[in-house]
Amino acid sequence: MRFHHRAVPIALAAVLIDSIGFGIVLPVLPGLIVDLTGTTLPDATRIGGWLAIVFAAAHFFAGPVLGNLGDRFGRRPVLLAAMAIFAVDYSLMAFAPTIAWLFAGRLIAGIAGAVYGPANAVIADVTPPERRGATFGLMGAAFGIGFIIGPAIGGLLADFGSRAPFMAAAALAALNAAWISIWLPETLAPAHRRPFDWRRANAFGAFMPVFRLPGARPLLVVAFVWQLSHQVYPATWAFFAEIALGWDARAIGWSLATTGVAMALTQMFVTGRAIGALGETRTVMIGLTVGALTYLGYTFVNAGWQVYALLIFGALQALAYPSLNAMLSRMADASNQGALQGGMASIASLAAILGPLGLTQTLAWGAERGFPGAAFALAAALAFLAAGIVLVFLLLRPARAVAPGDGQPI
Repeated sequence: MRFHHRAVPIALAAVLIDSIGFGIVLPVLPGLIVDLTGTTLPDATRIGGWLAIVFAAAHFFAGPVLGNLGDRFGRRPVLLAAMAIFAVDYSLMAFAPTIAWLFAGRLIAGIAGAVYGPANAVIADVTPPERRGATFGLMGAAFGIGFIIGPAIGGLLADFGSRAPFMAAAALAALNAAWISIWLPETLAPAHRRPFDWRRANAFGAFMPVFRLPGARPLLVVAFVWQLSHQVYPATWAFFAEIALGWDARAIGWSLATTGVAMALTQMFVTGRAIGALGETRTVMIGLTVGALTYLGYTFVNAGWQVYALLIFGALQALAYPSLNAMLSRMADASNQGALQGGMASIASLAAILGPLGLTQTLAWGAERGFPGAAFALAAALAFLAAGIVLVFLLLRPARAVAPGDGQPI
């Protein structure tokens, strides 16, 4: 694939490594928690939820800091430092002797892994506004490919023990740090840099510049509710598959890899074409609706073939977030793309705090009562709510004027 700027594949690789590092441990996580605590699988599900919350809380507070540091010092040093810390942290987690060490490792990984905002800012720096939707789609594809490679490797490496995937994640992060240090050019011109301001870099202050953008609030609510529902995959899938279907780490890894393949292909070959043909708002609506129907289907699955049929159909849900991100990126000028993406990362992280808290507890509650699909029923309700907001506030509203920022129609 040819890229319009050499910074693009490096930014994509940073997100790829981040998602590999996250996905590679998912197949072994239920067994590792049980080994470290000696608890039952439903109780391990609850502990897994708290691990996800710790990771997301660190993401929530670190996201706007990294985004604003990128606006002040440039994108390159932020991405390089984050990836180096990521490598060291996963090396330490490979030798975690207790569950407390695992919690500490996930905390550090959440901080270092908050690279999505700076990486998106690199994309915004070097991409014309009319091409951002498709390019953000590639960012989603990188995340999806990470979910191909990560869980597949994690499932295969599970044969060598539950610690092996952590060492593999550390090695990949170290290689990516080396690539960034050698090849990534700085994409933020000095003229567009601004002083670092803690009022904008704190997790809650990061929302304010975004909320002040005209027309942004419905989009932000949709982004939050959608991300809340989407947490059902990283927070519960490994536990759900073992409880509902009796799958082992290898089967869990291959199912997650299949999800990554389907979503990556959608991001690479469908997102840009769909936005060009239908517009960003209708593309968002398609993604949200498909996601809601897919969650509803998972609520009642009882066989592996049903899961894989839903995985293929559900790939179109990957249209939602890149389209939302492209719509919002048009509203901000060049000096505030890092703050915008940091704010978006904080929205996603806030959802990743609240989502696992509700979804893992719902899964455990349902599993104890013979209804393991309970978490997906909750996710479906949230996704239908997000689609309803788009329908009422965006598709049925009067035509809007051209938004500020890049001066492109939204």
